[in-house]
Amino acid sequence: MPKQLVRVECYSGCRADERPVRIVFGSQTLNVKEVEDRWYSPGATFFRVLVESGDRYVLRRDDAQDAWSLTAFRAAGKRVDTKINDSV
Repeated sequence: MPKQLVRVECYSGCRADERPVRIVFGSQTLNVKEVEDRWYSPGATFFRVLVESGDRYVLRRDDAQDAWSLTAFRAAGKRVDTKINDSV
């Protein structure tokens, strides 16, 4: 499955795009309640975020292209992740 590109609005503190604060899918905007985890791989940074609805998303920021993609999703109350692509 191809990457699903998303628009992510970020808090920029001591560096640009420090952490996601909103995820935008077309006309729908989801506010990030909490960044639960962050990890690094060569050329990318991943964030697992909890949004206000209780859903969880794993977002990938490609450092070279300055582009965000959705890599996984878990609906509130579900115990099974939906993997979006094979990069994670």
